[in-house]
Amino acid sequence: MTISNPSSNVVLITGAGGWLGGILSSALLADPETPDVKLILADIVEPQVPAGAPKGSVITRKADLCDPAEIDQLFTTAHGVPDTIYCFHGIMSRGSEDNFDLGLKVNIDSIRAMLERARAESDNGTSPSPIRFIFTSSLAVYGGPLPDVVGPSTIATPEGAYGCGKLVSEIMVNEYTRRGYVDGRILRLPTIVVRPGVPSAATSAFISGIIREPLKGLQAVCPVGDSLQSPELDLAAWVASPETTIRNFVIAKHVPASKFLAHTRAVYLPGFTTTVREELDALREVAGEEALKLVTFKDDPTNRRIVSSWPARFDNSYPVGLGFIADEGGMVPIVRRFQEAVKAGTA
Repeated sequence: MTISNPSSNVVLITGAGGWLGGILSSALLADPETPDVKLILADIVEPQVPAGAPKGSVITRKADLCDPAEIDQLFTTAHGVPDTIYCFHGIMSRGSEDNFDLGLKVNIDSIRAMLERARAESDNGTSPSPIRFIFTSSLAVYGGPLPDVVGPSTIATPEGAYGCGKLVSEIMVNEYTRRGYVDGRILRLPTIVVRPGVPSAATSAFISGIIREPLKGLQAVCPVGDSLQSPELDLAAWVASPETTIRNFVIAKHVPASKFLAHTRAVYLPGFTTTVREELDALREVAGEEALKLVTFKDDPTNRRIVSSWPARFDNSYPVGLGFIADEGGMVPIVRRFQEAVKAGTA
């Protein structure tokens, strides 16, 4: 699996209308290792051009990524063929659980269509090297009996439609990489906390919501337990901050292909373990009792079952060895940074 590094610095981001895609766009434009980068941003709703982007450096497209004809158009823009694809689009966890057929269409079928289009560029020689295909996966690929600490050899056995879709697409990215059609990099993301913006359809959305909304003076519903004394609040999650996650997305573009394990391009990104209770304790420490009182409880067994099936403890050695970074200091500095962003009007 010998793959050279393309150097045209054209990056396609699908799902770029989401907050992660928007932040990544700005980070790539500022990346000193990717000079004069050109971005193609695509989503079901046309993405915005990042503030301060050099004139002509960003092309935005409204595109149905389930339609191969619309995917084709992303490879024929004025920027030319992308050398890197960040495949961010998808139906989030609870959304795909509640609408199984739509989840299959978006989380599997459209990913294969993207892979096939990238493969075509390799087959016809228009791309000098296989395109880097950076696929955002999820801890939802795990489930069932798990070791106390997950490592690179832990087998993925999802217990939900979202994890199933992600794992199927992971297998395809690995196979297309093995055959030399793409240069795959599969990133299994921690739960990102604190996500700005409005609540998403992700099963894990409450992990940000119980911090974000109270810091904005709004009520939040915690779907785990029925009070601050509930033992269910000891439910643990593997998390990372948005800042660290974005830095790791940029790093993923620069990891030499030879550094990945020979049999898989899947790597879980570094994070740390926290519990719902520790989150609420951090909220109290940073913003006080009045903020904590804005959290109410309405136990949701389906939500709790799905989140509790995900592993919460990982060995960071492998991803850190690849060059990825981890947060330090636990939840309190993350909550404090978000509070500062709220006060500054940037959250």
